[in-house]
Amino acid sequence: MLKKIFIDGENGTTGLKIRSQLDNHPGVEILRIDEKYKKDPAAKRDLMAKADISILCLPDAAAREAVLIAQETATRIIDASSCHRTAENWTYGLPELCTNQRQRIANARLVANPGCFATAAILLLRPLIQHQLIDRDAQISIHAVSGYSGGGSTMIEKHKAPGRTGDMVFYGLELAHKHLPEIISYSGLKNPPIFLPSVGNFYQGMVVMIPLHQINFSSALKILQTLTSYYADEPFVTVSQIMIGSTIDTQVKAGSNTIFFHVLADHSFYKTGRLVLLAKLDNLGKGAATAAIQNMNIMLALPENQGITY
Repeated sequence: MLKKIFIDGENGTTGLKIRSQLDNHPGVEILRIDEKYKKDPAAKRDLMAKADISILCLPDAAAREAVLIAQETATRIIDASSCHRTAENWTYGLPELCTNQRQRIANARLVANPGCFATAAILLLRPLIQHQLIDRDAQISIHAVSGYSGGGSTMIEKHKAPGRTGDMVFYGLELAHKHLPEIISYSGLKNPPIFLPSVGNFYQGMVVMIPLHQINFSSALKILQTLTSYYADEPFVTVSQIMIGSTIDTQVKAGSNTIFFHVLADHSFYKTGRLVLLAKLDNLGKGAATAAIQNMNIMLALPENQGITY
């Protein structure tokens, strides 16, 4: 029997991506709400009552309201907004986080989909902090650039508007980006990192970079070995060898759920001890829509890769 899925906010950027993926998913049936009732609590409640899982693709305030409506039903929730990622009684929907995370997701009623930037930063930092290759109290900087689809319909319209100038927009310059709480909570860092996100003049794709200083050659090898070992059995994580003098662009296969990790060193590494940890992913794939589908599959005891692009 097909599992029933309700996407609340299916016409938004993330919702459309999830819907298009699930249209070809062999294990589920999508419950659709009439456009004229999309803000009607009673109509939502009726669909949630029929749904095995309701996926919320809504702004934060609307997501909070939807969760209250869902409490009147037995539906399980995957929330793609940012408002429940560190909330009590919610499970963080990042299966690769640690050994037991898949089981926690499988048993959860309330799952918070991770942020796109946070997914990369946490998965780079957590293994290295656990293995004491980065100190928990280290002062970390994170630099990132994302495609403009990450900002939803408003940002997409701005980037497509005639007469737009500039190829890069830096934001979050108050150093209080909404992804910081989850990065701190799940990476193991004690101190808030300096996080400098930006948006490029391209639709989707993302690169996240973390520079490290005073790393000797032995530690550099341990960093690579730790990342490789930690994610050895993860189908959606690829770890490359140490790269020197490389060029990496922001583009990945559209809709891909794979995250690519690189360890970059300069030509004078033996003197400088400088490394850069780099992650590349699709902000609409592993950073949003396909991550939600991965969580959905786990919650429904379906094959984890079903309906997902690598």
